[in-house]
Amino acid sequence: MVKRRGLGRGLGVNALIPEVVSEETILKPSATLSVNEIEPNREQPRKNFDKDKLEALAESIKLHGIVQPLIVTKADGYYKIVAGERRWRAAKLAGIKDVPVIIRDYSSLEVEEIALIENLQREDLNPLEEAFGYKQLMDKFGLTQEDVSVKIGKSRPAVTNSLRLLKLPEKVQEMIKKGVLSVGHAKVLLGVENPVNILKFAEIVVERDLNVRQTEALIKQLPSKPKKEVKRDANVENAISDACRMLEKKYGTKIKVSYSSNYKGKVEISFKDLKQMTKLLEEMGK
Repeated sequence: MVKRRGLGRGLGVNALIPEVVSEETILKPSATLSVNEIEPNREQPRKNFDKDKLEALAESIKLHGIVQPLIVTKADGYYKIVAGERRWRAAKLAGIKDVPVIIRDYSSLEVEEIALIENLQREDLNPLEEAFGYKQLMDKFGLTQEDVSVKIGKSRPAVTNSLRLLKLPEKVQEMIKKGVLSVGHAKVLLGVENPVNILKFAEIVVERDLNVRQTEALIKQLPSKPKKEVKRDANVENAISDACRMLEKKYGTKIKVSYSSNYKGKVEISFKDLKQMTKLLEEMGK
């Protein structure tokens, strides 16, 4: 049963989450709900909750109560958690029957976005959960990496580097989830182009218990990728050779032409002394 409390107007989505609300921000609850009237949001990114941390939070709640109210929205016959599932779980664990809440009317899309942002801001997600959360925000809500960095309160490079983890092979991602590979290891492995080699190196790193610096040394042993040979146009090559011979004959000196595949380069003209250099410059200036 809902026990109403007073709440001032003007506390919208942006005021609640993401930019303003932090761990230090204390919001005044608008109601008290039974824990049995509340259910988690099935779409939220956090799938696993650390048992020891939940128990520690439950002990804290027993002593101090729930300082930060849950944010919920009405659903079909129950209240869906928008933010605060960890507090709700810990309250149940502590045997608390009623919890303070802020009830807001949100669309399902708003609920999902707020839940994602709240978790990414406040929870100790593993690196892959964090990266997946960023990707969800971008894919589902059309956000750019810059948008995500502002909403989450992290730098743009941090968001970019996090998203790069999703490019790793699935087996390597699993190693990161389990904690046998660190994000530092992952950044080094991302420098390897072939996914097969990434997995091989990851397995070696785990097997030998290598640190990040040792992993970098291991990667350096990978043979350099051979440069792709560019097929040149024979007619153009012949024309350049003919032009060089003509200039050599005209100026009486060695002419060297060097250039790349797109024919960007330089012409080198040799001379033996100041007299010859002066003569060459005069001839070319005519």
